[in-house]
Amino acid sequence: MIATVQQNDATRQPDETARGSAELIEMARSTVGIEIDGLRELQQSFGEDFARVVSHIHRCTGRVIIVGIGKSGHIGSKIAATFASTGTPSFFVHAAEAAHGDLGMIGSNDIVLCISNSGESVEFKPVLQYCRRFSIFLIVMTSAPKSSLGQYADLLLLLPRSKEACPMGLAPMTSTTLMLAMGDAVAAALIRARGFQRDDFAKFHPAGKLGAQLLRLREIVELQPERVALSWVAFDAPMTEVITTITDGRRGIAGVADRDGGMIGIVTDGDLRRALTGRECFDRTAEEIMSRDPVTIGADRLAIDALNLCQDRKIGAVLIRDEEGAIVGAAHLKELLEMGLV
Repeated sequence: MIATVQQNDATRQPDETARGSAELIEMARSTVGIEIDGLRELQQSFGEDFARVVSHIHRCTGRVIIVGIGKSGHIGSKIAATFASTGTPSFFVHAAEAAHGDLGMIGSNDIVLCISNSGESVEFKPVLQYCRRFSIFLIVMTSAPKSSLGQYADLLLLLPRSKEACPMGLAPMTSTTLMLAMGDAVAAALIRARGFQRDDFAKFHPAGKLGAQLLRLREIVELQPERVALSWVAFDAPMTEVITTITDGRRGIAGVADRDGGMIGIVTDGDLRRALTGRECFDRTAEEIMSRDPVTIGADRLAIDALNLCQDRKIGAVLIRDEEGAIVGAAHLKELLEMGLV
């Protein structure tokens, strides 16, 4: 049996393999094409009902409780996460779990958003009854406005009845894509309605690469001062002291202070290398070899802005200045990279 299989594999004609690959590629293109057609239908369907849904959620003093089951449940969970991360308190409740205690998660000031393409899943019945009994506002996302679920709704997010991309017409593909896009559309409209900004977004994303990219330099100065530490030397410090200070600081840079402690320049590794070429180099002071116009950046700017500035100028650090213009640290290229900004 093994020999037969091996022989069949060995004698398979290249054109047969090519035809098989072409069919798979065509199926992939067809699937995406059908879903794109559905998205175009959705794009043309937005109207006043959509605007009313967004306005009602915007005015909500509670949370948006998204309820779903099956594939639409997975989409609902993602939509809830998107809402929560963009300023709309939200979480997901599985329709089948609702009747077993999870209805207690829904408060009188909340809005319930049920997601079901057909609008006829029996698992939603306890949720509908609960909303009706306690006068909880109900929004339904469906392609069937006259379904059991649709008729219970206070407002509808109506999906077009687009062709499913599944070649058997059974597995939800286009419909779930449209649900996801509708959820993103609502979230984007709420972002605009709330005036949600990058600073607000950063509050909900403190960890990982995204959190690092949204971190402001003043937060690093306040919470992680060791990352922006800057060594200092006096303007009349001899070369030996400058070299020692830069070496001990391990950052390749030192600030140069005048008699009153104000900054008048910086000395970098590059400045040192250029200064050490002369015969009488060790007779020079920090002021004589320093760079007088260092690149600076405001403490209210993002850490990623400092990284981009370092890379654009091809320098190892930029100095951080506060609102009064005082230097409060240095954003070092190596530290910025270690923070996961790229």
